[in-house]
Amino acid sequence: MLIPGQEVPALDLPLTIGAQYDLSKQRPENFTLVAFYRGSHCPLCRSHLETMGSKVEALSEHGINPVAVSMDDEERAMKVDNDWKTGDLPLAYAMEEDTARAWGLYISAAREESDEPEVFSEPGMFLVRPDGTLYMAQVQSAPFTRPDIDQLIAGVEIALEQDYPPRGMRS
Repeated sequence: MLIPGQEVPALDLPLTIGAQYDLSKQRPENFTLVAFYRGSHCPLCRSHLETMGSKVEALSEHGINPVAVSMDDEERAMKVDNDWKTGDLPLAYAMEEDTARAWGLYISAAREESDEPEVFSEPGMFLVRPDGTLYMAQVQSAPFTRPDIDQLIAGVEIALEQDYPPRGMRS
């Protein structure tokens, strides 16, 4: 389990725009928002990422740089890029199962006769400080009940105003 205040695992993945995403090279004003999603087969992911995509400007105004990450292969990731309305939300793909596990994500296998990939991660949302340490983690074992982006932004505002420390650091 990742502990707030500790360094997060590496993320170095291709983006659907033809570039490479390297978390260690990100320099957000306040946080990087890493949103792990199940993949192109998930309608709840679509809704959540489309909402997040519509909030990229608001996130940026609060010093938050978002990225959405999946275990989808390139073909499935490009389907998300082409078919979903994610705006300027960066879409990283081809995450390996070992990386998903390092982040503490739950791993699922395809249901029989579904369009799910053989293996994929369940959702998770992480706020990472510019120094690469974890501020907040939210991990799910099911596809439903996603964090509200507006509540996240409001929470970040309060955390920054009050210099609120990361919670959950007691071992």
